[in-house]
Amino acid sequence: MKFALLIRSAPKAGASTPLAFAREALAQGHQVTQIFFQADGVHHANRLSAPPPAEGNAVAEWSRFAEESKVELVMCSTAGLRRGVREANLAPGFRISGVGQWLEAAANADRVVVFGN
Repeated sequence: MKFALLIRSAPKAGASTPLAFAREALAQGHQVTQIFFQADGVHHANRLSAPPPAEGNAVAEWSRFAEESKVELVMCSTAGLRRGVREANLAPGFRISGVGQWLEAAANADRVVVFGN
């Protein structure tokens, strides 16, 4: 099964549900064709974020996931501009594109899973 994930919520301490879902889907033999970060979800792509050590570093975890899995991590350009996430502070493994990229990925997926409002 091919999944496309849409992440619309900011990183939260101890909340790694989208990343856990993506890892488990791959472990079960499914494909994750794209993970699109929109709205407050773009904060996952900001390499300048510095959460307290006890909270973990979601940005670093996503970058590691992208490197290991080769899954495409795409940040919404408009949402990024509104929230100060640009090419200069984009975390490794992410790229910037428009919502059209997400629509194409969603149309080609068997299932779309949305995290956040």
